[in-house]
Amino acid sequence: MSAIVESPATSPSVSRDEILVVDDERPLLDVFAEALLTRFNVTTATSAREAEFILRKKAFKVVIADHLMPGGNGMSFLVRAREEFPHMQRILVTGYMKPEMLLRSVNEAALFRYLLKPVAMAELVNTVQEAIKLHDASVLAGGS
Repeated sequence: MSAIVESPATSPSVSRDEILVVDDERPLLDVFAEALLTRFNVTTATSAREAEFILRKKAFKVVIADHLMPGGNGMSFLVRAREEFPHMQRILVTGYMKPEMLLRSVNEAALFRYLLKPVAMAELVNTVQEAIKLHDASVLAGGS
């Protein structure tokens, strides 16, 4: 079940960047969403399949996906997301990945960055802010 989580301080007149976070572990998903809520509008999904459905309904500047999830891994999801939404920046969260697999994954999904678990929340927020800057620059440079 997806959730659109909004900060109580969100003002309708202030535009906030849209972020999608995908992880099958609800407690971790909630921690990530809470850390990001201070600066972004956050939508969550608990599977790659659910996230793909959400992507067709709403535009996001950044998607953050866990690597290992039941019913499809985050890397395959991010590769498909790259093909359909090339300006959207992609961040992979993983507990462990072999260096050669990581290099291949970064290239295939054109990842903005990968983060190793456990992820520091300050690092997560900073990474998303940097990814949004790159998204906005790529949209300005290349059109939509």
